[in-house]
Amino acid sequence: MTSLRDAAMTSKAWPFEEARRLLKRYEKKPPEKGYVLFETGYGPSGLPHIGTFGEVARTTMIRRAFEAISDIPTRLICFSDDMDGMRKVPENVPNQDLLRANIQKPLTAVPDPFEKFDSFGDHNNAMLRRFLDTFGFEYEFYSATEFYKTGQFDKILLLACERYDEIMAVMLKSLREERQQTYSCFLPIHPETGRVLYVPMKEVNAKDGTITFDDEDGKEWTLPVTGGQGKLQWKPDFGARWAALDVDFEMYGKDHSTNTPIYDKICEILGGKKPEHFTYELFLDENGEKISKSKGNGLTIDEWLTYASSESLSYFMFQKPKTAKRLWWDVIPKAVDEYHQQLRAYPTQTVDQQLANPVWHIHGGNVPASDMVVPFSMLLNLASVAGAKDAAGLWGFIKRYAPEASPEANPQLDQAAGFAVRYFNDFVAPKRVFRLPTDQERAAMQDLVTRLKGWDGGLDAEALQSEVFAVGKEHGFENLREWFQALYEVLLGQSQGPRFGGFIALYGLDETVALMEKGLAGDLAA
Repeated sequence: MTSLRDAAMTSKAWPFEEARRLLKRYEKKPPEKGYVLFETGYGPSGLPHIGTFGEVARTTMIRRAFEAISDIPTRLICFSDDMDGMRKVPENVPNQDLLRANIQKPLTAVPDPFEKFDSFGDHNNAMLRRFLDTFGFEYEFYSATEFYKTGQFDKILLLACERYDEIMAVMLKSLREERQQTYSCFLPIHPETGRVLYVPMKEVNAKDGTITFDDEDGKEWTLPVTGGQGKLQWKPDFGARWAALDVDFEMYGKDHSTNTPIYDKICEILGGKKPEHFTYELFLDENGEKISKSKGNGLTIDEWLTYASSESLSYFMFQKPKTAKRLWWDVIPKAVDEYHQQLRAYPTQTVDQQLANPVWHIHGGNVPASDMVVPFSMLLNLASVAGAKDAAGLWGFIKRYAPEASPEANPQLDQAAGFAVRYFNDFVAPKRVFRLPTDQERAAMQDLVTRLKGWDGGLDAEALQSEVFAVGKEHGFENLREWFQALYEVLLGQSQGPRFGGFIALYGLDETVALMEKGLAGDLAA
């Protein structure tokens, strides 16, 4: 029988492929620091968005895969670049004038527009940590402001002074000629205005660990690079952080991929070993545009969790990370149902199949059972016709369909029922368009009504589905998809829907007959 570790060493699931690549880094000897360090970086310039979660979730999946193939301890740090200057005011936050008055100050020096925390950076960090804690991620939170101000980066900053010319040579190659004239890898913080300055250096003194520059008004200043009186530009900061912390693995979006050689080279200049990388494709909004923290387009973390479970979001993140994915409301029901399909499949799979199953990676190998005896898509359709205001309004139908089910015995189903009602009311109901049936459709529906009134086969979903098929065939629907589409459009006000036999079994024979008679009479379209 194949052991889990043996299977993991050959699994084609992408987290295991990345974990094996990382393990090769220490095939000759284990890390001197005693652990493998995973890092995720976070720029708190706006509210945390769903891509931020995806980065931590996917990194955690690789971390768990690594732990399955190696006994080397691991750590995960979430590093916030909260000393970055606020370059523009996010569109999706209050008190815009307050923020505009503090433009270019470090995010941890900008007042919190929500008036809940000491700074805007602290607010956004808290939002990130709250969400990561909700998901139960095991991580350590690092703040750039704390690291710079407490001297934890002093050694690497002094080394950056010493090797300034080497770092600048790398950076200048990547810049346009105009930008080269004003660029410096050091960003001093103005002693009087508190703003992060993007100015060229007049002198970098490695012996004293100081930089000399003119501010925007032409006044000359000399400041130490240590003690939080300045920071590094974001590209050199990437590489310096890797060197300072001895990072072994970091993933980031495709928009960073062209900068990878820069990050790596600066890490090496500063005495570090470049980490292993994984580049993922970006998330897109409904219009196919990149999701942006500052624009607030696409789904937020909280929005997804308003309509579906956290596990369904993790499932969405697992799928094809190197393929750009549209992240909009309509992906939620599919993610929920596919997640539970994988849960149901897991117990009967071989070890190899289990390691390829997304739920192994979502749950770190400790996979729960699914109690979803009714799919989420079916719950949405039930919400459509039942007029339910909450989960309790659906349970009468659910218990008739599955007598052994209950909110207590089926907590996942109970949660999903509440989500389905909310999702239906917010996204499905406003877009429904009912229509009258054509003559052919009317004749078929009247026939189906007659058959259901005389039905004595109980609530057998498959038998009912076969009967609906038979009606469609007998009434000349060459493409049965058109017959089912007619049922959905006339009865549910939408072009797609559930397996209709299962819908009848869930909603009930008498209730379905009454619904169809309303549709035939034109009451629904009216």
